[in-house]
Amino acid sequence: NEGNEYFKEKDYGRAVAAYSEGLRKKCEDPELNAVLLTNRGAAHFHLGNYRSALNDAIQAKKLKPTHLKAIVRGALCHMELKNFSEAIAWCEEGLRIDPTEKKLLETRVKADKLKLGRTLLETQIDFSTPCQGRAVMSVDLLCERNIKLFLEPSNEEEEISDGLAEISLDGFHSDSATGAKVHLDADGNLNWPVLFLYPEHEQTDFTVAFHENSRFIDHLMVMFAELPPWDLERKYLPSNLELYFEDEEREEMYEVHPEHTLLQVLQHERYFVKAGTPTVLVFVKRSPFSKKYFSGKKVHRL
Repeated sequence: NEGNEYFKEKDYGRAVAAYSEGLRKKCEDPELNAVLLTNRGAAHFHLGNYRSALNDAIQAKKLKPTHLKAIVRGALCHMELKNFSEAIAWCEEGLRIDPTEKKLLETRVKADKLKLGRTLLETQIDFSTPCQGRAVMSVDLLCERNIKLFLEPSNEEEEISDGLAEISLDGFHSDSATGAKVHLDADGNLNWPVLFLYPEHEQTDFTVAFHENSRFIDHLMVMFAELPPWDLERKYLPSNLELYFEDEEREEMYEVHPEHTLLQVLQHERYFVKAGTPTVLVFVKRSPFSKKYFSGKKVHRL
């Protein structure tokens, strides 16, 4: 009871101490001990002690195999520890007890996506040059940078292609990106293939290796040192352009500051890398086309 009071007050350190004191009493009631372990695990979880929280969930489940709260906590701990296969297994175990448990259903879906993301990432990141034997670090590199992947099944069987899927937007696409991979350089920095889309003219540009710490303006200055042949009105000057990325799920647009680096954009809370290739949309400032394109969408400007 004392632990529960501390927990309600969000004093998780004292809650852990109280639950631990209860466990030291060595009560012979396995159900009560399972509750103490599960509650202590929840307090550990809120403190960020995911390994300790998982250990408590494991012990609680041993005492009471059908204790759903312990199973939920264990699944969440595995998620935090990036053990996605284990998280799936815990979810499935809990769903056999209660197929309607919302938290387990949500966690199962999330674990599936993240596990799929890990598989795709490890096939797409090319670590063979110049740093051999570092593919195992691929997932950690993105986690450290807080970069998120978005994965869409390529067909009904949800097969994962080893290459880069066709990129499409409003009816036009680019095949030049196929096979390009993000790679780690000798200094430990990621270099990404980046696709620039020009919806007004249904054109694209593709940068094979955009250094994560390079600014967008630096690439624009090179790309538009000479006006492209399709820019008959001579409007695509670096100083006259706006960059955006699109949150398709919410139908929202986010403006990208040209002085920002690629990494700053990838770390945005609503940016998800699709098919292993960051994508940016380019518009002429205040153009009639961009106003029409943004119609019906919420636009987050700088």
